[in-house]
Amino acid sequence: MTYARRIDLRSDTVTQPDETMRVAMSSAQVGDDVLDHDPTMRRLEEETAARLGMDAALWVPSGTMGNVIAMVIHLRRGDRFLAPRAAHVLEAELGSSAWLAGGMPQPLEWTVGPGRINPEDVRAYATQSSPYYALTTRLLCLENTHNFAGGTVTPPDEHARLVSAAREAGLLVHLDGARLWNASVALGVPPAALTVGVDTVQVCLSKGLGAPVGSVVAGSRSFVKEARRVRKMLGGGVRQGGVLAAAGLLALERIDDLAADHANAALLAEGLAGLGWEVGQPETNIVIAAVPDVASTLTALERVGVLATAVPGGVRFVTHRDAPELDVAEALRRISAAQSPAPAA
Repeated sequence: MTYARRIDLRSDTVTQPDETMRVAMSSAQVGDDVLDHDPTMRRLEEETAARLGMDAALWVPSGTMGNVIAMVIHLRRGDRFLAPRAAHVLEAELGSSAWLAGGMPQPLEWTVGPGRINPEDVRAYATQSSPYYALTTRLLCLENTHNFAGGTVTPPDEHARLVSAAREAGLLVHLDGARLWNASVALGVPPAALTVGVDTVQVCLSKGLGAPVGSVVAGSRSFVKEARRVRKMLGGGVRQGGVLAAAGLLALERIDDLAADHANAALLAEGLAGLGWEVGQPETNIVIAAVPDVASTLTALERVGVLATAVPGGVRFVTHRDAPELDVAEALRRISAAQSPAPAA
């Protein structure tokens, strides 16, 4: 059977601005952000900084740019930085942390849980007393939620222990919070509760919140002043950016809507498990299913009009505002009707 309508669960980045957001964009007050600081962009940056508990913030076109700006500022060429294994900065940003920031990555194993690292491992890579020819460890890069671990959440107390270990070791801390909003909703705490002690944080507006473009990187006022310069070096200067910032401001009002995405992910995981798939219980909006043949499973899913993406050893489904509960139920119906390949034992 051929399905005319595809159910796109590849990512929450496939969300499109709705009519309300498009109207807000079309009526945005704008200016040349490079010359005079676009007024709507300024409002978005101030609002985001306040929500994150940071002094200042800077809009950037993408989360990858936000992360690499932080790394360029924090690292000297040849410095080592620590990050959880399979972190986005290690696996999905084309090595920009090494290529552009000159950093030497050191993955840390998930010894606390999926996507979650141990403070003792952070301390183990401290280099204050190492010989002069050893690597200098300068930065800990955290990720909350951890994308490739299945959207897993680091709670505030665990975050605090990691930041404390980094401080004891003399490290700076950057938080890749592309889906920090999801962690905040899942835990029922304000976003600022998940940024305590970090030097910088990056958050996305273009995922489940529905904005078409944009992320924000935040930190001290001196950091943001330098970040604006680095953004320009990377070609990220925007002119009438208020058109995009207006979408971001509306996106911030929709953070609580992410709870529906989490509920739909739980519904999807339960349904797949009922069909015999090996699926973990999602903590937010990402469902990872282990399958014996990733390529053939994705082909079979696409044949019934359900789109997912590959991860090592499995396939990833991401629920979002443009795939409501009815779509999740329909996706499960199609998969069941097609008698999808059996998952790994």
